Amino acid sequence: MLKKKHHPIAARLSAIAIVCSLLPGLLITDKTRAQSLLNLHLNQTTQAVSHLPKISSDLVNQVLGAGLGARVNVIVQSNGPWGTVLDTLITLYGGQITTGYNNFNLRAVNLPASSVLALALDLKINFISPDRPVRLLGHLSTTTGANAATASAGRPGPDGSGVGIAVLDSGIYNAHRSFLGANSALRVVANKDFTGERRTDDPYGHGTHVAGIAAGNARISSGDYLGIAPNASLINLRVLNSQGAGTTSGLLSALDWVITNRSNHNIRVINMSLGAPAVDSYKNDPICKAVRQLVNKGTVVVVAAGNNGIDASGHKIYGQIHSPGIEPSAITVGAANTYGTDSRADDTVTTYSSRGPTRSYWTDANGSRRYDNLIKPDIVAPGNKLIAAEAVDNLLVTQYPDLDAGVSDVATRKMMRLSGTSMAAPVAAGAAALILQTNGRLTPNLVKAVMMYTAQPLAGYNMLEQGAGQLNIEGAVRLAKLIRTDLTNSTPLGAPLLSSTEAPLSETVIADYTFGWSQGIVLNYTYVTGSGLATYYQKIYGTGVLLSDGVIAGDGVIAGDTTRLTEGIQIGQNIMTSNGVIAGDGQVFCAYGILLSNTLLRDGQFLGDGVIAGDSTGVIAGDTTMKGDNTACMQSSPDPDI
Repeated sequence: MLKKKHHPIAARLSAIAIVCSLLPGLLITDKTRAQSLLNLHLNQTTQAVSHLPKISSDLVNQVLGAGLGARVNVIVQSNGPWGTVLDTLITLYGGQITTGYNNFNLRAVNLPASSVLALALDLKINFISPDRPVRLLGHLSTTTGANAATASAGRPGPDGSGVGIAVLDSGIYNAHRSFLGANSALRVVANKDFTGERRTDDPYGHGTHVAGIAAGNARISSGDYLGIAPNASLINLRVLNSQGAGTTSGLLSALDWVITNRSNHNIRVINMSLGAPAVDSYKNDPICKAVRQLVNKGTVVVVAAGNNGIDASGHKIYGQIHSPGIEPSAITVGAANTYGTDSRADDTVTTYSSRGPTRSYWTDANGSRRYDNLIKPDIVAPGNKLIAAEAVDNLLVTQYPDLDAGVSDVATRKMMRLSGTSMAAPVAAGAAALILQTNGRLTPNLVKAVMMYTAQPLAGYNMLEQGAGQLNIEGAVRLAKLIRTDLTNSTPLGAPLLSSTEAPLSETVIADYTFGWSQGIVLNYTYVTGSGLATYYQKIYGTGVLLSDGVIAGDGVIAGDTTRLTEGIQIGQNIMTSNGVIAGDGQVFCAYGILLSNTLLRDGQFLGDGVIAGDSTGVIAGDTTMKGDNTACMQSSPDPDI
């Protein structure tokens, strides 16, 4: 039988609670002594819990600030499979399991605040974090290259047919004409609510718009607002309520559902245009760990980077990537501004798009914070003032009528305009569907690598702003089509990657503008380049590994792992700013300005006074108010309603 063990830290918390409860009734002199005692206990307890690596720092603060009898909602992760012994343990500490999961070793628990620290000390517990709120992060097919990809050599190209995209958002307005298939059948094939509101429509208005960007058809305004994968199946998993808010536990339930049901609907892609504050390292963050599990099972997970690229004063800031965008296996997408033109010559990264490095952290045994400091986002995609499906009577348009694009007066044909990395992510999710329809044998790592290798680096932006560059669907689909379909984890390092003996031309033409591919892949702390990435099989392309496993970082040196990368792959030692060189003028994935010189991106080496070296306007800062670009673009086209 389990016995509840008392620990000195838990005892201190009890003492604090007792003193707090007595303070109001004490005389002034006694109250002063009691307050001194309380301060002493608080200082000692704070110092003690700061050395506990199994609890989120924000949960520690929440627990220490909780009153007598207060309870907290937490996510409890176990060491190994969750069983009845752990159920009993939670009960012994006065907790109640509110949500269970079939595929994850964790539970959502309501627990007395005074029991959190003691529970964390149990060897069966891996990590405890708050059940954090999840919130929104606040001409398309031509400029992304989707049109070129779907009309190669006059033959019908991929349109997403047969590929399921799970949209984890505020719901989908299924009656919208954008979601009909070629045979007029509804392409939203499954609906599930995880908010507790028992509805799967979209009263908030965000999810319908996101789904339209990823997979809207050409029935509105003669195809002016065609989505990226217009015949893909949509799986509507509602994790945000009528106010656009959700919880970590609800999001985990949706991801758990995907693992159980992915084969029923061929769910190959997940889109999450949402996020939570990135506090815990991706190694401990429960959403990140769930994402990793899905990626290892063959599902591409696309996540918005966040909209905190500038502060309330308009200053550029770094280090504001949200969770689960901090997860290395996810495709984290920032937002580009196309200025409403098909040509990509004038494209830029939006001011509001969140920049890396990731500032989530874990705490070592000495109480020191160890920041992840990963390079994110992985790519950028158009996300500024995009027009897509509008949910009927949704809250966003009700509060901000100007968001309606004025396309139609018919409810099922209305379109709205939104901006943000929330809009950029479904562009990449739709692209993933096209890539997987083209070559269904690609692993998530290969899909991600193909997107980065064929991306267009935007001039004047470093990798912490744009990753490998702007998504190039034409190039990605063209490269994916050439990759062998018989590759497995057992394929030897250096085996031919392509079914053709010749590598594809590493450039793309869109709207008469020719640009070169990055020909590189951004990894955790660096990047790798070389044509061998597209011609030889690399061991980092399999399942159960990360792309970043191809490099070894330590003691300020980054080196290639020769057991995972072939010879000839170049390892970068700096964070670079692209010069946007066009095809034929030299290297593209390189720099005219070095952001970090000969330094491994790790804690304590570049933060200093908070200024990013080489960027006179960029600073590391805390959470900020989201602000968007005011560029006039993406003008609407009236719908003839036919």
